[in-house]
Amino acid sequence: MADRSAEIKRFTSETEIKLSFCIDGQGDFHLDSGIPFFDHMLNGFTRHGLFDLSGTIRGDIEVDSHHTIEDTGIVLGKAFQEALQDKGGIARFGSFYVPMDEALAFCSLDISGRPFLVFQAEFVQEQVGSYDSCMTEEFFRALATNAGITMHVKLEYGKNTHHCVEAIYKAVAHAMRLACKQTGGEILSTKGVL
Repeated sequence: MADRSAEIKRFTSETEIKLSFCIDGQGDFHLDSGIPFFDHMLNGFTRHGLFDLSGTIRGDIEVDSHHTIEDTGIVLGKAFQEALQDKGGIARFGSFYVPMDEALAFCSLDISGRPFLVFQAEFVQEQVGSYDSCMTEEFFRALATNAGITMHVKLEYGKNTHHCVEAIYKAVAHAMRLACKQTGGEILSTKGVL
């Protein structure tokens, strides 16, 4: 079995990010973004996707959380795309519901090479700790765009923003885990390429 891992660096005037990512992991997580709730979400994403994720994230969090969260999505998306290589022999599609107390979130995705995000969620609280709730959509847009994934995310319902956001991260993780499952054979496309 090919090693499905990647290391990606991205240094800008706003952020310095270096991530090591492995699709076929154990759920190991070693990161500190300086945004505790975002770390909690990435940890849950890693654990539920059975990915390994480590590295360093330094961003201008004195401004706000935007650059750090969006740029982490960019780097993680690029790492995901590189780790998948030609996308041969994978299930390609994944869908999953995650309930979290009163909240229910859903994700359906296609590792298609055609990036697109449909994101339907409204959050009651604008922030969870120092994490801006609106950055949930920005993170997944950056991830989907840079990984080449068509991704549909929907918060079916929920009142507690912590629960709502966490259910979304976990739903995406499980959907990605299912889509990455190795099935053997050729690329799952009539075009012969993704």
